[in-house]
Amino acid sequence: MQRTLRKFFPLFVLPTLIAFVIVFLIPFLMGIYLSFTEFTTVTDSQWVGLKNYITAFTANKEFVNALWFTVKFAVVSVISINVIGFAMASLLTRGIRGTNLFRTVLFMPNLIGGIVLGWIWQMIFNGILYHYEMTLTFNASFGFWGLVILMNWQMIGYMMIIYIAGIQSIPTELYDAAAVDGANGWQRLTNVTLPMCMPSITICTFLTLTNSFKLFDQNLALTAGAPSKKTTMLALDIFNTFYGRVGFEGVGQAKAVVFFVLVAGIAFVQLWLTRRKEVNQ
Repeated sequence: MQRTLRKFFPLFVLPTLIAFVIVFLIPFLMGIYLSFTEFTTVTDSQWVGLKNYITAFTANKEFVNALWFTVKFAVVSVISINVIGFAMASLLTRGIRGTNLFRTVLFMPNLIGGIVLGWIWQMIFNGILYHYEMTLTFNASFGFWGLVILMNWQMIGYMMIIYIAGIQSIPTELYDAAAVDGANGWQRLTNVTLPMCMPSITICTFLTLTNSFKLFDQNLALTAGAPSKKTTMLALDIFNTFYGRVGFEGVGQAKAVVFFVLVAGIAFVQLWLTRRKEVNQ
């Protein structure tokens, strides 16, 4: 059997490997190269070195503002989504009637596209603020918290399902032993549930962190960066730079490379920190 697998392994792997190289690796390497050039198409690029990277940070404050706005949004979203998702998972694993219905309903927002979600919540927020003679784009803080609410509504159900799986995999003997030792509810949570759920926490933190940084379509549909680009996130700023300004394609590509390095670096650090806390079951 092992000999057969080794014999046909290249046959099964090669198509996937070729597709990966063509669809991902080659465009990725070309993107890095183009970030050091001025170009309008990939065939007329001219090497300019670090000029695009310098321009990205010095031409105006839009990129830096988008960076800080995205960082603040990611911090608030990661904390709120995981705390609420874990709390709801804890409630729905206690044998409450209608648990399956609640799981289904809470998971459904994750199935709706980002553009549709943005439009739905834009109408809701503007309908409420209209009574106060304001709109969602009246103040940057409205847009910030609007995006946070939208992100929470979309992601909490998804994270809740992962946390439910983690909680249900904890052996009941651990809770019985904790009860015998006189542990109260808070002690069981901090000394049994959370340590044993660290694999789920690692996954959920990674997903919420990366999705918060990569948020684009919801940002475009809900605020489009208004007012005065104060609610523009990194992905939308890169899009506006690349497609909205003639001659700035290289700058947009440089911003995209910075964006990739930032998200990948933060994600790897987060995975390293949380995986250290995992307990072998």
